Amino acid sequence: MRVAVFGTGGVGGYFGGRLAQAGEDVFFIARGEHLRAIQQSGLRVESVLGDFTIHPAQATSDPGQVGTVDAVLLGVKAWQVSQAAAAMRPLLGPATISVPLQNGVDASAQLSAVLGQAGVLGGLCKISAMVAAPGLICHLGVEPYIAFGELDGRSNPLAERLLDAFKRAGVRAQIPPDIRVALWEKFLFIAAFSGLSAVTRAPAGALHGQPELWRMLERAMEEIYAVARARRVNLPDDAVARTVAFVEGLPAGSTPSLMRDIVAGKPSELDYQSGAVVRMGQEAGIPVPVNTFFYYSLLPQEIKARGKLNG
Repeated sequence: MRVAVFGTGGVGGYFGGRLAQAGEDVFFIARGEHLRAIQQSGLRVESVLGDFTIHPAQATSDPGQVGTVDAVLLGVKAWQVSQAAAAMRPLLGPATISVPLQNGVDASAQLSAVLGQAGVLGGLCKISAMVAAPGLICHLGVEPYIAFGELDGRSNPLAERLLDAFKRAGVRAQIPPDIRVALWEKFLFIAAFSGLSAVTRAPAGALHGQPELWRMLERAMEEIYAVARARRVNLPDDAVARTVAFVEGLPAGSTPSLMRDIVAGKPSELDYQSGAVVRMGQEAGIPVPVNTFFYYSLLPQEIKARGKLNG
């Protein structure tokens, strides 16, 4: 398959790298020092599952140099999706599928608002990975997993081909029966864990060691679950219990990217995680006090990181 990775960060670099390693025709869209390093020395991936290098790697900052592809993996941050959608146009043919891999549940709608609904799938991934240096992706932990599918449940031949490509690459991949449920199951985890970790500046192990904080995590998840059900997303009855257990099983030092961005003074996905829970809770008339606390506690730092607040 011809696959473009738009945004070669930790997520896009890892999953696109595995496809390229397996022989797929992968193009990496990147910029700056990261792009130059990939062009000169290849895309290097250090992984707990085995290191590898894609060299030479097909890398550019200009999607127009790539032409149309079968699939686009969108690996930018959630707040960059709308801008990326416009820049993706040269990659899109009549049947191209676009797979957003952002944290949150808004990315598909953001893409569709710019590109139309045709070819825009729901998508998500699970991995702990980051750009450790220009041209270098570090997979820190969590078994890599990727899922995607049509939002209305229809089959899509290119989605099936992409699924097969990931399986050949040794990546655990799935087209779930209901991608909306899968998206919200991840959102249940990432929004609650990110909000609490960012507020406390604590990794998973420290949260688990404090019963009061652990109960706050559960309450945040219960609020998100209630919002999902109000939006007619059929999350299973045990979704919160399973998600709590998942966080409990994380390596003690695990931290979400939102927390790392906020600590580093960078723009984060706050508006698409805690902020999205607050917005959707208000729309549905569902109280979300814990997530509201997370959001407004972190908002001044987010505004400052975006250059809109002094002091």
